[in-house]
Amino acid sequence: MRAAITAVGGYVPDKVVTNKDLEKLVDTSDEWIQSRTGIKERRKMEDGTATSDICVAAIGKILQKKNLNPKDIDLIIVATVTPDHVFPATANIVSDKIGATNAWGFDLGAACSGFLYALETGAKFIETGKHKKVIVCGADKMSAIVNYQDRNTCIIFGDGGGAVLLEPSEDENGIVDSILRSDGSGKAYLHQKAGGSLNPPTHETIEAREHYVFQEGKTVFKFAVTNMAQVSRDIMDRNNLKGEDIDYLAAHQANLRIIDATAKRMELEDDKVLINIEKYGNTTAGTIPLLFSDFESKFKKGDNIVLAAFGGGFTWGSVYLKWAYNS
Repeated sequence: MRAAITAVGGYVPDKVVTNKDLEKLVDTSDEWIQSRTGIKERRKMEDGTATSDICVAAIGKILQKKNLNPKDIDLIIVATVTPDHVFPATANIVSDKIGATNAWGFDLGAACSGFLYALETGAKFIETGKHKKVIVCGADKMSAIVNYQDRNTCIIFGDGGGAVLLEPSEDENGIVDSILRSDGSGKAYLHQKAGGSLNPPTHETIEAREHYVFQEGKTVFKFAVTNMAQVSRDIMDRNNLKGEDIDYLAAHQANLRIIDATAKRMELEDDKVLINIEKYGNTTAGTIPLLFSDFESKFKKGDNIVLAAFGGGFTWGSVYLKWAYNS
């Protein structure tokens, strides 16, 4: 039995933060940001809102599309590095907010690769036959952990995310294969130093601004270009796929140059590469489900789609799926 994506939903907040807005906060420019990242603007949530609100909005679109009773959902997995709280899990909060009273759930943290990790995890519960309806969310309120005095990171990240519904496939379509990897030695180059059990919050950690994202951009870029491109090629080779066999690449939207390098390694034409980074920036675990939401109307039943991501940890991976429905 294969697990198939049968519906998608995405959400971004209304507030737009342009590159021109960031020019007022840090020493940068619209031209510099666009030439190095491909980002023109990103979205920012209001104070008093949280990652669970992104998930609820995205899931709400799925419930409406499928005319689905929330009580029929078996499991909710939320991939995020910005949970509402350390505990309870954001997935539990989402379940309560949408009325999924028969569902259990948990959060999964794998940074920008989180949605792929969660998608593969959710698929396994479908494949066992135990669950029939699994919601997988990828969402982050990155503005909560971004230092708007750090031009290396504040230009990159935005808020938003999406969700997919997984159900048993009725044919050969669905999630076919995945390759997921991690290397904890990458921690030094992309992390949030304080806030966990190693460095719990103190006056000192707050004053040192250690609760924000730290990234050593050049090292992360080098690892991402190499590993995201290679794992995407590997999953093609393992499934005897050539560039002409792939209909779309849905790659993590971190940097346009990384996406281009991955597409080149896969020998894909430009029209097969899904891109919305210019509108949203890097929403971490939210980028791939946002691609699904934005480009759903292009997909046809049976389309071969490769997903690829690279994130802090380091984490990276690729998923090969056959799209299960016509929009």
